Amino acid sequence: MALHPVPLGGPSLAGLTLKPYAVARPALSSHVRPALVLAERESRALLEASSLHDVSRAGRFSAGPAGIQVWDRPFDGPGGDHGSAVHLGSVDWSYDTPVKHYVTIYRAMVTDAGVQSGQTTLSVLQTVLGLTGIPLDGARVSMPTPPARDPFRR
Repeated sequence: MALHPVPLGGPSLAGLTLKPYAVARPALSSHVRPALVLAERESRALLEASSLHDVSRAGRFSAGPAGIQVWDRPFDGPGGDHGSAVHLGSVDWSYDTPVKHYVTIYRAMVTDAGVQSGQTTLSVLQTVLGLTGIPLDGARVSMPTPPARDPFRR
């Protein structure tokens, strides 16, 4: 196997070409501290509400096993593809933490498109939790501080 550098948007080497702007800019992410823990009935209600407002049903939400995504509009692409809909952000969780039958929301994330449209990590989290009326104290969301860079590592 041979590896060759491929210039971004440049000529194809060995049949591989990258599209310009194929690499997305990093998203804005916040950790929820202390983590927001939901009981099974609350998390079930949140999933059901997001399902009622799913992007495939003229809604703005897409729920999955790891959280709920927020989009700017329903999917309008062929075959259920996102089409012109833009991903604004998401709320991430883990199951059975700290104990069984609980969901822990540990992060809210805003994409670059979300930032450009005025979204914040707090507004994305409030939008998702607002599906079922779960209140949120803004002090629980904190921007992470990046760790200090190790001067001895490249």
